[in-house]
Amino acid sequence: MDATELLGPKGPLARQVPGFAPRPQQQAMAAAVAAILEDGGILIVEAGTGTGKTFAYLAPVLRSGARVIISTGTRHLQDQLYHQDLPVVRRALKIPVRVALLKGRGNYLCLYRLQATEQEGRLPAREQVAELRRVHRWAGRTRRGDIAEISDVPESSPLWPRVTSTVDNCLGQDCPNFNDCFFVKARREALAADVLVINHHLFCADLALKETGFAELLPGAEAVILDEAHQLPEIATHFFGRSLSGRQLSELARDTIVEQARDAADFPELRQRAEALEPAALALRQALGAAERRALWREVADRPAVREAIGQATEVLERLREALKEAAQRGKGLENCARRAEDLTQRLAAVTGEENAPDSARWFETYGRGFTLKLTPLDIAPTFRARLAAQPGAWIFTSATLAVGEGFEHFATRLGLEDYAALRLDSPFDFARHTLLYHPPGLPDPAAPGYTMALLDAALPVLEASRGRAFLLFTSYRALREAEERLAGRLDYPLLVQGAAPKAVLLREFRASGNAVLLGTASFWEGVDVRGEALSCVIIDRLPFAAPGDPVLQSRIESLRQRGDDPFLQYQLPQAVIALKQGVGRLIRDVTDRGVLMLCDPRLLSKFYGRVFLDSLPPMPRTRKLERVQAFFAG
Repeated sequence: MDATELLGPKGPLARQVPGFAPRPQQQAMAAAVAAILEDGGILIVEAGTGTGKTFAYLAPVLRSGARVIISTGTRHLQDQLYHQDLPVVRRALKIPVRVALLKGRGNYLCLYRLQATEQEGRLPAREQVAELRRVHRWAGRTRRGDIAEISDVPESSPLWPRVTSTVDNCLGQDCPNFNDCFFVKARREALAADVLVINHHLFCADLALKETGFAELLPGAEAVILDEAHQLPEIATHFFGRSLSGRQLSELARDTIVEQARDAADFPELRQRAEALEPAALALRQALGAAERRALWREVADRPAVREAIGQATEVLERLREALKEAAQRGKGLENCARRAEDLTQRLAAVTGEENAPDSARWFETYGRGFTLKLTPLDIAPTFRARLAAQPGAWIFTSATLAVGEGFEHFATRLGLEDYAALRLDSPFDFARHTLLYHPPGLPDPAAPGYTMALLDAALPVLEASRGRAFLLFTSYRALREAEERLAGRLDYPLLVQGAAPKAVLLREFRASGNAVLLGTASFWEGVDVRGEALSCVIIDRLPFAAPGDPVLQSRIESLRQRGDDPFLQYQLPQAVIALKQGVGRLIRDVTDRGVLMLCDPRLLSKFYGRVFLDSLPPMPRTRKLERVQAFFAG
């Protein structure tokens, strides 16, 4: 039975999965995946919403007998794939394959750091003391050590960095708890699995060899499948860059103090030098300005206060490095701190250096009491291409949003993919009968001061016609806040606003209410699945061009111009098209769904590039008449 028949009307999935319906698009994708698994090479597949791409690659993967790594965009999708989709296909095909789930090390309890935190006995808040007790009790009964298991300690708790490890502070094989380490056990299971489910952050960490001593995942794989692959270029860019954060400096100081008390109590100067690091980090944060911002480093590099703070931090870090070098032989923890001090000293010089960094953006970000300094490569294509060349086999990149128009050039160029096979599959959903695309007439230019108010005035009768049941997706928090103020008290439906509660809670309330209006920004544009009548209208305020003030975008534009390229046509426009496709994809999630998409930005019809956006969307009937929207919902 070939891959097409596996997903056909008489195949094992049709017999085993309730409600399974054969889809030509799914069968076509399965056949393409099976071919690339057998012959090797690179396959790029855009599978429109409803294709069922997960089953389309899982069925041929399990039948192939190959060792395969599947990487997803988020931990949520990773859990869904491992706990729901894989077991269904494995049962249907009756193939006994070993599967494993592996997350980044920060998702696993670190027994060594838990003990160190308990011994230190200093936590800044009473709530953290109570949380530490809960973690201690859970540590005695957990088998996997996955911190997602413990629900009574918030994911955002400041305690977690104290009781989990990072690449920087992990002691590796020198750790006294190495044999009981939850992450090591999960890694061993991963290395023994036939099918391993990871996420893009972990994939890129392995690809970039950031996991020193653990970069073993890829060499054993015969095939790699990257789902939600549209996220990969940005994630890979982060991992191939360099960064230094105030938190890394504070954690080095804190860990040094703990290890000094444990193994070098007769070396008080080490503690004093460690204690000087946190004030130096705080002084650097203050020198960067009180406001929260993202900007190019050159904008602040010449400020006297910044130069002084960098000089002070460099000196304090260097003095700590010297003391740790002297103390390193006293214990594995101190040896680790010495290595980290050396690494952070080099990072600080790299991210604040005056030397030219071609094809890179040197920038900073400030938030609350913290900061991050970054050196980000603008073109990862050569690096990524070299990594793929070193790992022969099958590489499959898939998502609902990879193409711009009919082509994949933008995505392939960003990752340096060459000699690839490509497949673009339209959604099997009947957009012509079940949807309507509404362009409201008379809106001002999006740069006009009253634009958000004008689009909300145009949206109110649409929300009345849809009886709520809508997402309003914004490209900025400022527009979202304006909308919240404008709509509060003016709707007869529940108003849910991003930030008022965790995302999962808001979505649960949205589904349960059946007539809510939800206001969201970037995190609601993708990875959100609301099926049925509860979501019958999606309103998008602007074309999602990246903010022009973003420092990495600024550097990319400058670099492309210097090379004689057109930054708008070659980068900004394709990125915005893919982002818009993600937002539009929230509307129709099932074969019976119906809905109206309201695209407010008048540039869709007034600018030459509007056609590029429209040609990339599903085939939806279009109107500028509110009466047709009202008739659609009335019908």
